Amino acid sequence: MDLEIFPLAVTMMAGPQIMSAIILVTTRRPVLVSLAFLLGVAVAVTAGVAVTRGVFDLLGAGVSLGEPSEHGSAGKIIQLVLVGLLVLMALRNYVRRATIEPPHWLGALMEAGPRRALRTGLLVVLFMPSDIVVMLTVGAHMEQHDVGFAGVLPFVGATVAVAALPLLLLLLFHRRAERAMPGVRAWMNNHSWLINIISCLVFIALIL
Repeated sequence: MDLEIFPLAVTMMAGPQIMSAIILVTTRRPVLVSLAFLLGVAVAVTAGVAVTRGVFDLLGAGVSLGEPSEHGSAGKIIQLVLVGLLVLMALRNYVRRATIEPPHWLGALMEAGPRRALRTGLLVVLFMPSDIVVMLTVGAHMEQHDVGFAGVLPFVGATVAVAALPLLLLLLFHRRAERAMPGVRAWMNNHSWLINIISCLVFIALIL
């Protein structure tokens, strides 16, 4: 997997995804539920990229995506379409910034057990529009560069590593992390629209 794909792992976890990870480390069983969440993320990313890689593989059998350097290739057109979708998402978040609130299900994670944490890890990847766009981009990149399925494993690992940051901070700085995490969670709740816009802009920059 090319190094240019690795930064997309950050955008995979931007927004409710990383907020979920932060909330889970403030529960009564932070390590257990966080590990379940990470397992869900790993399975979802692996399955999602495998599906998108398969879709573009089938597409490539009938329509050549072209070489990465060809500006008029189908691969480049797909990337530009994805950029357009991201621009629309960023504008939508900005226009609705005064009324955007974190999803109600985030609050329920305070009482989450391993099963709910696992399910959350799966759903925040497979059903988040931004993550779907990322996985489509990675799938197109793999097809265009003729990367086999094993090539996606570093991307999966990088995504899980980003998702694991709150748990790692808790394990390394225990009491300091316990005091800091609620404040971080509150700030992210109040600025979720800004986090979404920044992740879209970073993603656009990486594609272009």
